[in-house]
Amino acid sequence: MEWIVLAVIIVFIAWRLKPVNVNTISTNELKNMLNDKDKVLIDVRTPAEYKANHIRQFQNLPLGSDFTKLPKDKEIIVICQSGMRSSQACKQLKKLGYERVTNVRGGMNAWKN
Repeated sequence: MEWIVLAVIIVFIAWRLKPVNVNTISTNELKNMLNDKDKVLIDVRTPAEYKANHIRQFQNLPLGSDFTKLPKDKEIIVICQSGMRSSQACKQLKKLGYERVTNVRGGMNAWKN
């Protein structure tokens, strides 16, 4: 019986540590996708950061929000200030079962209108 519990714990830890592959794009590549209706554009920065400067087509859904309401049939493109929080958000989305998830490399720091 104890070996079963130990096996479950090992499987759980291995699953949590499993690397998650996330697509990345540059801000130049993003420019060609801004008006694509088959994509959902999410900015995971704080509301204050978003209000100060954002890309019009992106909706603000801060890191830590409930991502389960996002559609699973569309590609989710995620941006933040530098690419770190959006990378975290992409990994969370992948673990929630979203398959088409893309991180914007460099985030708003790399964005040039």
